[in-house]
Amino acid sequence: MTKVAVILTQGFADWEYALIAGTGGPYYGLDVQFFTPEVGEVRSFGGLVAVVNQGFELIAEWAPTVVVVVGGNIWMSSEAPDISELLKSYHSNGGTVAGICGGTLAIARAGLLNDVLHTSNDADFLSQNAKGYSGTDSFRKSCSAVSDKGVITAPPTAPVSFTAAILESAGINEETVLQFRNMMAAEHA
Repeated sequence: MTKVAVILTQGFADWEYALIAGTGGPYYGLDVQFFTPEVGEVRSFGGLVAVVNQGFELIAEWAPTVVVVVGGNIWMSSEAPDISELLKSYHSNGGTVAGICGGTLAIARAGLLNDVLHTSNDADFLSQNAKGYSGTDSFRKSCSAVSDKGVITAPPTAPVSFTAAILESAGINEETVLQFRNMMAAEHA
């Protein structure tokens, strides 16, 4: 079973992880587990209280295929956890690192967006909030997730394409990923 680690922080964005957890495990056979800087309760942007019993230090031991950084306002504050070493180590060992919205800041701070195609809320969002970010030439203004060299990024409005890119990176076949995308787009057809 392919493992996907989802990193949640205080104020995590409810809509950004929902399809990964809600469809990835039950429908696509992924083992999705949650991790947080401090074991215990985390409150989402929308007020959901979740109890997460695994800290960041357990991610490497668990050895997931994909590490997902969920967005939230904390990533733009001085309270943001520093997970740069975790992300760099994971990526350099062949793992996929994914971030959506504010989660892209953690990836940018790790230096992983400097040489790969990527997106986020906008280019200024990254340069203003991620010290050491120098990837503006590789930034792509996109309404959908961008995947390049083991790094997946997305703006906050793209949880469907973000989840699809994670499913693909986790080894779900192309036909099944297309079926997922079409199912999620059906109401807009």
